[in-house]
Parts: sequence; C-alpha cells; structure tokens
Amino acid sequence: MKKLLDLLRLMRPHQWVKNTFVFVGLLFGHAWHDSSLVAHVLLAFVAFCLMSSAIYTINDMVDVEQDRHHPKKCKRPLASGSISMAAAAMLAALLAACSLALAFAASKIVLFVLVAYALMNIAYSLRLKHVVILDIFIIATGFMLRILAGTLGVGIPPSQWLLLCGLMVTLFLGFTKRRAEIIALNEDNKAAHRKVLEHYSPVLLDKMIGVTAAGLIMSYSLYTMNPDTIRIHGTANLIYTVPFVMYGVFRYIYLLHHQRGGGDTSHDLVRDIHLIGVVVGWLAATLWLIL
Repeated sequence: MKKLLDLLRLMRPHQWVKNTFVFVGLLFGHAWHDSSLVAHVLLAFVAFCLMSSAIYTINDMVDVEQDRHHPKKCKRPLASGSISMAAAAMLAALLAACSLALAFAASKIVLFVLVAYALMNIAYSLRLKHVVILDIFIIATGFMLRILAGTLGVGIPPSQWLLLCGLMVTLFLGFTKRRAEIIALNEDNKAAHRKVLEHYSPVLLDKMIGVTAAGLIMSYSLYTMNPDTIRIHGTANLIYTVPFVMYGVFRYIYLLHHQRGGGDTSHDLVRDIHLIGVVVGWLAATLWLIL
C-alpha cells in the first residue's frame, strides 16, 4: 500500500490543476453546449494530466541528486529512496503511452501538441532548465500548448488576447517560483539544487515579477474591453472581474515575500483562503456574466 501511495506522490496529482488551462477554449469560446467538443477537451485534459505526471517522474529521475540537497524535495519518493529508479522508469513509460493514446482519440492535432509538450519538457529536464530566463519561457510555453490543445486541437478558434493573458500569468508564476526557490535555499546550496539559480538574484526576479504582473493585469483588462470579446460574450461587463485578478496577483506577491509562498502554485491555491476566494469569485462572476 505504501508503494502505491509513493507512486501516486511521484505522479504529483495535485499539479493536475495546471492542466485546467485546456478548458479555457470551452469557457471563453462559448463551446460548452457542444457535447462532442466537451468530450474531446476532457480527453485532452486527461492526456495532459498523464503526460505531465510522466514528465514529473522523468524530471525527478534526472534531479534525484540535486533534490537530496533541498530542504523539502529530499522527501520525494526517489530522493528519499522509497521508489527505485527502475519502478519510476516503468511508471513514466506507462503514463506516457496511455497519454498518447488518449490524445490520439481526441484528435491528431492534440496528439501533435502533446508530443511537442513532451519533447520540450524532456529537453527542459535534461538541459534547458539550466539556461537563465529561457527556463521560465519554456514553462510558460507548456501552458500555451495546453491552451492550444483545448482550442485548435478540437476546432475552437483561440483568442489572441487570452493567449497573451496566459503567457503573462505563466511567466509571472515562473519568476515567482524561482524567487521562492532562492528564498528557501541558502547561498551555499542553491546552485547544488538548481544550477540556474546562480544566474538569478532577488532584485532581478523582483523586477521581472513586477513587469509580468503589470502585463497580466493590463492584458486581461484590455481583453475584457476588446470589441470582439464584447461581441462574443454579449456583455461589456467583464471589466468588473478585473479587481479579482488584481487582488489575486497582489495576494500572491504578498505570500511570496511574507508567507514563503510561490514555490508551488497548486499548493498555494488550495491552502490560502484569499486565493481560494479570488478564484471562486472570479469564476462565479465570469460565468454569471457570459452564460
């Protein structure tokens, strides 16, 4: 039983919340009434969940020695020795195979996007995560591919404004993650855990966080006022959801600097009552306005 729980921990199912980006097209493309599209997007969502778990497993295999130097990651199944490398490799292969089969069932485009996502993340795990700034853009690209799988992959035209908003929010979260890692690790072992941290500094990351936070708020605000958005949704009142976005961004920055947050977005979203309230409030207001 413990082995199964350790394998589940290795898959990091709490990170699957990131794959909800696949549903952006259904929500903002007014496509939720088409049962066929909904079914294909659900297949794409599950495919990304399984593939992301396979990638997390591969990443833990690559980073096992570095994780042993981290105050929290040393407790992960591979770093702690509770799961063998052979078992992890078998799990990753099984997850990837099931993921590809589901993606093919969704559409050939979803399969292509998923393969691109997998190859990019494998390259990230093996080499590109050591390249300063590019490492964050690769993480952001992964979210863009999720959005494209849930739009182009199933025949929903993607909104350029939503793609820009998605890029800004993921860059923001990527830079805050690096900032949190620097806070968590002292100067002696930060490079031992993640080599790229040698090239980042708190001051540099704070500037990048400020730029992307402003870009996120402005791009979302402009999206709500865009004539095409008003035409598609039949309302000009989405502008009133902007305060939710602003509060969420400012709260996240507060957690980063005063509550040692920012290292794990999925964890922060489910443990902070303010972020939970913001997400629920934004979603409720958005659905009320566009439905």
